[in-house]
Amino acid sequence: MTKTKLALFAALVATGFLAICSRVPEFEEVRDGADSVHMRGPLTPYQSSDILDRLKRENPDSDILTRHLVIEEAVAGNPLSPGNKITLLQDGEATFNAIFRAVREARDHINLEFFIFEAIEHRGEKIVDQLVAKQGSGVQVNVIYDSIGSEATLGEVFDRLRDAGAKVHEFNPVIPFTNAKPKFNNPNLRDHRKILVVDGRLAITGGINISSVYSASGGGSSPGRNKDKTKSDKPPAKWRDTDLLVEGPAVADFQGVFLEVWQTETGEAAPERNYFPKLAPKGDEVIRIIASGPDTKPPPFYITLLSAIRTAEERIWIANAYFAQTDQEVEDLTAAAKRGVDVRLILQGDSDSPIVRHIAHSHYTTLLEAGIRIYELQDAILHSKTIVIDNVWSVVGSSNIDTRSVLFNTEVDTVILGRDTARQMEENFTTDMAQSTEIVLAEWRNRPFADKLKEFFSRFTSRWM
Repeated sequence: MTKTKLALFAALVATGFLAICSRVPEFEEVRDGADSVHMRGPLTPYQSSDILDRLKRENPDSDILTRHLVIEEAVAGNPLSPGNKITLLQDGEATFNAIFRAVREARDHINLEFFIFEAIEHRGEKIVDQLVAKQGSGVQVNVIYDSIGSEATLGEVFDRLRDAGAKVHEFNPVIPFTNAKPKFNNPNLRDHRKILVVDGRLAITGGINISSVYSASGGGSSPGRNKDKTKSDKPPAKWRDTDLLVEGPAVADFQGVFLEVWQTETGEAAPERNYFPKLAPKGDEVIRIIASGPDTKPPPFYITLLSAIRTAEERIWIANAYFAQTDQEVEDLTAAAKRGVDVRLILQGDSDSPIVRHIAHSHYTTLLEAGIRIYELQDAILHSKTIVIDNVWSVVGSSNIDTRSVLFNTEVDTVILGRDTARQMEENFTTDMAQSTEIVLAEWRNRPFADKLKEFFSRFTSRWM
């Protein structure tokens, strides 16, 4: 076993012990109005009713989009970003087309922050070649990659970027004290974000890593999970995932998220460039960028998600790869279904992480009994992290619905308030639903006892997942 592998093993063992000491916060109803909701927790039924009653008095003709805008702003505690254009990117082909084009056209700087960064090739172009060439032409390249997520990437890839003049930072190294500004962190803390910002004018974000599993010739292995599977003659599995291309004022928020991590992690500012050009409106979508991490208390995306679930009026459609949900998420989803909201989940059928699938399965009976419809995607490995609520409120991001995303990971999620994006998200959801198998409660209750046993024991690992 190599030194890196030994260090990784030791880090993962330490992770288990450190995770035991962590717990997801529980939020109780506080009947003191909604002005400081964002400092306390998600909206309670009392608080959301208070906000909506005020809105009804002030604007009796308000529609469902307006109601969600008001609720989101109350949760956020700060103004949202209007005037943005959103382009949905479905799967690796569309995302890599957009990434390579954006890098090719860069004129000032390229900022990348990815859980997995591999030396991928797409349509005859190699990402490292592109970045090296851009740095050589005077475009500043800044890269943050996660130590565990990118563990399989050879060090010479990053050395080549550094030799060309690019700035490269390894997030929370498996082997501590290897960065210029060394420090030791809890090895459980990972940078799970996927962000590309080019010239401060466009951002690409979502669930897709810079990984070969998304290419036509990808190996079908997991991004950061189960890399050493036994080889078989089975063709590589297709990966189903979603990204966004964002243009407009919200790009400045993505830039701020990247530069804050860079400053915090390296102890110094990024090389001087025009990171914040003036941005004119590009579209009609209202956006909120949610940067989460172990130091952000209470966890902002978790608060936003619970609030959106609790205030949903018509439907909640979720497609999520690693569904190891908290007890509060289960309670809020089942409560929504019981009050008549159409709650549907698309989860992994073919999974790259069997233990997470067992954890999800351990909740199926409760969810199904509440009237929630569950589908498992077939003939593809689901990696998306998307939600659409009430035809107007959508999320594309890096957070899974699991404890790890709440407690340990550095994540970024994009809330979009607008009908156009929601409509496209629902169309994609419907397409995925048609390629999925619905789980029927009567049949589920009769699943093999061995499966039930796996589900029972998987619960003991849920806070690590």
